[in-house]
Amino acid sequence: MKSILVIGMGRFGRRFAEKMLELGNDVMIVDKSSDIITSRSAYFTDSYIGDCTSEEVIRALGVSNFDLCLVAIGEDFQPSLVITSLLKEHGAKYVVSKARQDIQADLLKKIGADEVIYPERDMAEKLAVRFNATNLFDFIDLTEEYAIFEIAILEDWVGMTVAEANVRKKYKVNIIAVKTDGHLNPMPGGDYRFRAGDHIVIIGKDADVNKLSNRI
Repeated sequence: MKSILVIGMGRFGRRFAEKMLELGNDVMIVDKSSDIITSRSAYFTDSYIGDCTSEEVIRALGVSNFDLCLVAIGEDFQPSLVITSLLKEHGAKYVVSKARQDIQADLLKKIGADEVIYPERDMAEKLAVRFNATNLFDFIDLTEEYAIFEIAILEDWVGMTVAEANVRKKYKVNIIAVKTDGHLNPMPGGDYRFRAGDHIVIIGKDADVNKLSNRI
């Protein structure tokens, strides 16, 4: 269990806070709008109404007690810079700040952000990869070249075993799981026999996975 501080209750900040709470973490939310905080009071028992560009507010929050502080300010970038700087000055252990552009990310890192995220850009890129490929259901980036993908199996694999399909040699990808009727079978053995409707979770290069998915 971690202690999380989320500053800014826009859509991204709110959803992040809700998910962290669902995962069993202690979450404190902060926003300068009393209406927003009041509307979330039934869900979050630990909340604070205040403008975090104020050093007094940051000091009152005791930011050094949190494992992670997320600065999820939306449209206005200047407050995000000020808040990120104040968090680090007052001993925040790990600060994650939201950015929209590379120049914003560079500035946030220079003033102390431990990590900068691009929610809108990342979602746009993920959608682009998903809709560019055929029969791609989900993916997780690992590096610039490699990712984990969920794709449908080829029709002629039905009835074949994993060993017979031999995807590593033929397509340069590795099967790390098979999904059947929504149930995940991790690390299937070579004797697993594919069924109609199966999906495979594979790791490989984007280009190799695209070649395979385009055959489906």
